[in-house]
Amino acid sequence: MKLRLAMAQINPLVGDLEGNSQLVISSVTSAAQSDAHVVVFPEMVLTGYPVEDLATRLSFQQASATRIKALAGEISHAGYGDIVAVIGYLDHSERGPLNALAIVHEGEIKARYIKQHLPNYGVFDEYRTFAPGKESLIVRINGIDVGFLICEDIWQDGGAVAKMASRHPGLLLVPNGSPFERNKDDIRLALVKKRAQEIGAPLAYVNMTGGQDDLVFDGDTIVVDRDGTLLARAAQFEDVLMMVDLDLQGSTSTPDLVISTNDIEISHPVTHEIATRLGDIEEVWQALVIGLRDYVEKNGFRSVVIGLSGGIDSALVAAIAIDALGAKRVNGVALPSRYSSHHSVEDAQTFATNTGIHFRIVEIAPMVDAFMNNLILKGIAEENLQARVRGTTLMGISNQEGHLVLATGNKSELAVGYSTLYGDAVGGFAPIKDIYKVDVWALARWRNEKALRDGETPPIPENSIAKEPSAELRPDQKDSDSLPDYFVLDEILLRYVDGDEGLESLLASGLDGDLVRKIITMVDRAEYKRRQYPPGTKVSSRAFGKDRRLPMTSRWQEGSQ
Repeated sequence: MKLRLAMAQINPLVGDLEGNSQLVISSVTSAAQSDAHVVVFPEMVLTGYPVEDLATRLSFQQASATRIKALAGEISHAGYGDIVAVIGYLDHSERGPLNALAIVHEGEIKARYIKQHLPNYGVFDEYRTFAPGKESLIVRINGIDVGFLICEDIWQDGGAVAKMASRHPGLLLVPNGSPFERNKDDIRLALVKKRAQEIGAPLAYVNMTGGQDDLVFDGDTIVVDRDGTLLARAAQFEDVLMMVDLDLQGSTSTPDLVISTNDIEISHPVTHEIATRLGDIEEVWQALVIGLRDYVEKNGFRSVVIGLSGGIDSALVAAIAIDALGAKRVNGVALPSRYSSHHSVEDAQTFATNTGIHFRIVEIAPMVDAFMNNLILKGIAEENLQARVRGTTLMGISNQEGHLVLATGNKSELAVGYSTLYGDAVGGFAPIKDIYKVDVWALARWRNEKALRDGETPPIPENSIAKEPSAELRPDQKDSDSLPDYFVLDEILLRYVDGDEGLESLLASGLDGDLVRKIITMVDRAEYKRRQYPPGTKVSSRAFGKDRRLPMTSRWQEGSQ
């Protein structure tokens, strides 16, 4: 039996019930005009995702439940009531919020399915199904018994997957709100193949796109056959309506609801797309660009401002901002002090010339002198004063001109506390806070190489990439005065921060014991700084603030037991 499936890989906005409804209607229209029988949307597409503690607000729960009913009627009123639309939304009960799917047909919600497993157990803490006595939902559509699970359900062994397998659906649809992480697409595909084989039915995995706060959703919608063969796969990070024609076995189960039993012929088969995967560096770049773009656009900022030091971090952040927003919405400010080298301003100016961003120079020496004439500050205190004057200057420009300040710190610096509170740590968003220094260099080189391939001027000056990193807060200062070589540092951080390895494991691999102990101590003591750092795009499985959170007050010392 034939079924044409449309998968709406789209970018909703949290809380925008009306705007998201229009996104749904637009996709339903396109799907119906392409003769699709079913159109599937991502998890909680009506409310946007994740809603976090908005989910606990009764008024928001009620507004979502009311809006989904109205949306069902609007789809029918537009002339598309015949199509079955699978729409994620937030529902409610006497016990709290419910992460739900609405099966919409002929202007009504014919059935609902509530997610069994949820990643935010502090908000969603229950499972409920609206099929009495059942712990799964199967609906017969065009004679095919279609099962439904939601995102996290398929990431759990047993449970919902086992219950669904026991009911023998002819097709499984899985709406998702699955954020981007490096190399996650390979994990997703392997999981989808495994679940299809376990359930014994083709599986369609539909994911959303776009940025939401510090998360980025990369799409990567996937359809596999019952044996795990890849049938279709959408492009990453792009809004698309992917169409797939499936030849399925009918009447495989006892459905909870029958919508239609007819086997409808498909006159003009569609071509199944299997999009080429992006390379590792390119997909990280796209995640950073979209994360920044949507944070700026969805929060209503018109432009950004960046302190351009001439170094690699600020140049990379500015290049990301240009790709996200366009050069005319990016403002660079050089903030030289008496310790700044001559090439710092030159490299910042070269970047501005290469890219066409707005650029100005603000000398901070007079402002620092004014402080020093009224305070006695020496050593680190004097160095940090310079960073704080720069931060205050950028925030002043932001307040006066309406730009969003972008912080330029990377994950290596955040890990060991190599930043100044209220100095280089100021800002409203931090695009590379989850990017280690070695990857900062890799991303900069990749972006320049892309420009050359495209016949464009590379944005990042070669000197910014090649020169030794320095905060330039004292004469001839280098990062290496305080930190080991970044390639050594990042190896330790990757294992300690991202891998959660302890001291003994690190020492057993042959790393220098004194250095490892020093780095671990620096990481643990810097938690209070990380708590005060701006949000930034998450690209790893252990991003600071989102996935990794240590107590600020603790006497635990790694290796002291």
